[in-house]
Amino acid sequence: MSDSARGIVAIVGQGYVGLPLAMAAASSGWKILGIDHSEERILSLNSGKSHIEDVKDTQLQEAIKSGRYIASGDFEQISSADICILCVPTPVDPAGKPDTSYLERAVISVSPHLIGGTLLINESTSYPGTVRELIMPLVDKHRGEGVESLLFSSSPERVDPGNSLWSLKSTPRLVSGIDEESKALVVNFYRSFCDEVILVSSPEVAEMAKLLENTFRQVNIALVNQLLPLSRKLGIDLREVIEAAGSKPYGYMKFFPGAGVGGHCIPVDPLYLLWKARDLGVDLPFVANADQVNAAMPKYVVQRLIDLAKPESGSLIAVLGVSYKPGVSDTRESPAEDVMNELISKGFKPLWSDPLVKSFHDFEQYKGQKVSGAILVTSQAGLPISDLIDSGVKMLDCTGTLKGISLVEQL
Repeated sequence: MSDSARGIVAIVGQGYVGLPLAMAAASSGWKILGIDHSEERILSLNSGKSHIEDVKDTQLQEAIKSGRYIASGDFEQISSADICILCVPTPVDPAGKPDTSYLERAVISVSPHLIGGTLLINESTSYPGTVRELIMPLVDKHRGEGVESLLFSSSPERVDPGNSLWSLKSTPRLVSGIDEESKALVVNFYRSFCDEVILVSSPEVAEMAKLLENTFRQVNIALVNQLLPLSRKLGIDLREVIEAAGSKPYGYMKFFPGAGVGGHCIPVDPLYLLWKARDLGVDLPFVANADQVNAAMPKYVVQRLIDLAKPESGSLIAVLGVSYKPGVSDTRESPAEDVMNELISKGFKPLWSDPLVKSFHDFEQYKGQKVSGAILVTSQAGLPISDLIDSGVKMLDCTGTLKGISLVEQL
């Protein structure tokens, strides 16, 4: 290490994972080099403006003022780092297969600049075996000195944007490395700013644990979504059923139905697990079926709105709340996109509204136009719900937050 207590950490990717990590590490005394490909983002960060809800401008400005943080697009500066952390997107392609291109490009970019003794940590979510099967061979290929003098670890991110209860500091952190030295260094690093660090036996265990966490959520959300049509035919409020079952103090966890699943984790992580399983010739029918059930929810939601509002072909339909969860502007994998595409396929013109979102793909924004129906996908403060209801627009509520309101039907 360049300092007996703290050193220099290069964090590749300054988005929802990398920037909060940078602030947490900087606050504990590490000097952070925030690497990003976006020149616009680099300029914004170095001027003290955060693009992430979980990082306040004042927090970023304090880190810059203290000399503990600087953003850069210069990968050569990684040669000064004791630790390099990969925090880049790992989405799926249109066919649902892992898209590791961002991760591969990041590894190729950092490899020539990793000096002997550097600890390379992967926080980017991926399949079990990513460190050994993808990252290490790429480093070996693109670093002149190979991998023998480097250390490799995994610590899959557990970021939940907008969560005021569980922060990066308070959420237990899973870590592991390829050898004892890697394990010791990665534990010491995260212990400097995380309340609890859990060392597991291998990077593969840490990688698999991250996929299990979100596959568990995907499967249970699919279960309640699959019960929706049955509950409706029985005349039963499924949310009331879930709350009733949730009164049991053990053996049950509440999950609620909705227009689909969103965010970078729940819709994506199970597909990485499915891909790896199929690559090994293993079938995971529960996981595959859960993905199919949740992927079909936008179609079900749109049909429910059609049955409720009976809009004419070509009518404008408002889709309210397009971020994937309340309180954030993050639209990654938001089910609102699929809802809007399904509306288009049915011959309608969707308009979106979300006070926290600046733009949403190429869809037109709702600005008071006369609409023939509305779908509340994500309950976001500041939505024009009252205005729409006052004007007589029928609305399908996918969130369970508008109970007992005239013209509003619960999913």
